[in-house]
Amino acid sequence: MSESQRLDKWLWCARFYKTRALAVEAIQGGHVHVNGQRVKPSRAIHPGDRLRITRGGDEWILTINALASRRGPATEAQKLYTEDEESRKRRETLREQRRLAAPRPAKRPDKRDRRRIIRFRNIHDE
Repeated sequence: MSESQRLDKWLWCARFYKTRALAVEAIQGGHVHVNGQRVKPSRAIHPGDRLRITRGGDEWILTINALASRRGPATEAQKLYTEDEESRKRRETLREQRRLAAPRPAKRPDKRDRRRIIRFRNIHDE
């Protein structure tokens, strides 16, 4: 394996994006930075480079440990990088805050409530 790899391919192999096209779109949108700089999808990365990846409300700050020759299982993909401890803690606290802030219904709708919901939807769909 060579000592460098395309950034978009590495992001795909490391399972940050489902397809290379999505990885390219994120890189071009400025959601991925290498060593603090905005880069192009074809940028060659090396072990030891630092990445900042922003996806949704989450942000990963990580160091590349290895390059991948193919996209493998998630357990292998996690060995390709090391996430900073602060980054991991920040993501976990934000995830917990989002979970607690999400409105939860007190109970499931019963038969009467379901009929009202259906009636309401039918009135507004017409």
